[in-house]
Amino acid sequence: MSGFSRSSLIALAAAFSAYHIVRGILTLGIPVDPVPVVIALMIYAAVTAMTLLPFGGKGMPLWASTLAVSCAVVITLIVTSQLDATAENGYATWHTNAVGTLMTILMVRRKRVEAAAGTLFLVVYSIVWCGVLGSAQIGVTGAIAWVVLADVMTRTLQRAAADAEQLVLAEREAVRWEAAQHAHRSERRARLETASRIAGPLLRDVVLADGSLTTAEREEARLLEARLRDEIRGRALLDPRVRQAVLAARRRGAVVQLLDEGTIDELDDDQRERVLSVVAEALDSAESDRIIVRTAPETTTVAVTVVGLSAPPPGSDDPEDDVDLWLEIPRDA
Repeated sequence: MSGFSRSSLIALAAAFSAYHIVRGILTLGIPVDPVPVVIALMIYAAVTAMTLLPFGGKGMPLWASTLAVSCAVVITLIVTSQLDATAENGYATWHTNAVGTLMTILMVRRKRVEAAAGTLFLVVYSIVWCGVLGSAQIGVTGAIAWVVLADVMTRTLQRAAADAEQLVLAEREAVRWEAAQHAHRSERRARLETASRIAGPLLRDVVLADGSLTTAEREEARLLEARLRDEIRGRALLDPRVRQAVLAARRRGAVVQLLDEGTIDELDDDQRERVLSVVAEALDSAESDRIIVRTAPETTTVAVTVVGLSAPPPGSDDPEDDVDLWLEIPRDA
């Protein structure tokens, strides 16, 4: 709800409440003793002003709504104690519409139970005090109508707000899905272009040679396949220097795996260049049979780990590969 509409509703409720107070003051000559009625007017003014407070945007607390219901009971008992139930009291029964206005405020502020309790008390007590017909004449039916209307309008606005929020969420989800699809298509297009650029010449040679490749050509095809796998699985771990180092290691006979878990995407260009420079140097100097380069979890201070494994020496009782290279490259220099 906008600030203008909220302030307008508060001003309207305050105007109605002030009207009841003025009406009560103008009819102080009808009650037996005007002093209790003046006290009731003061109580009503204070409690009504309290119900219109914002309460820090957290909604009306229970103590405030309970105080408002207590006010409805107190002013009803005070005013009716100074009036003759069988006489024509005119506007001296201002408390009826005043209680109706107060309970309407509670209903709008989503205190339905308290508003219903205060309205029910007004109806039952008025019937006991002046009968069913008399209750209608002093405005009880109007008070009920205002409270019920406030309940209906509040529920309608809540449903409308919920539907609007659901629509906004649906629109956001649609935009998110469309963005994901666009990113997926862009990524697929980029990978296809990369694969075509890298593998296109060799594939043409394979077609022209009718699949008959020399040993050297088969080796180049194997290296090309590994490079394509790197472009898919090691995206953030690649730059020209690392690609060159990986190719050199594979030509030496090493098996190289690049595994990007997406945990170094937030590094800036300088940090990423520093990390990949260390990776390239490690690959150049490694003599391991198998080298695994993997990005580390985001929760650690390590950006990339480089592990080198080699087959155990002949005659060794341990069948497991030996770890002859272990390097942790930090995120910060």
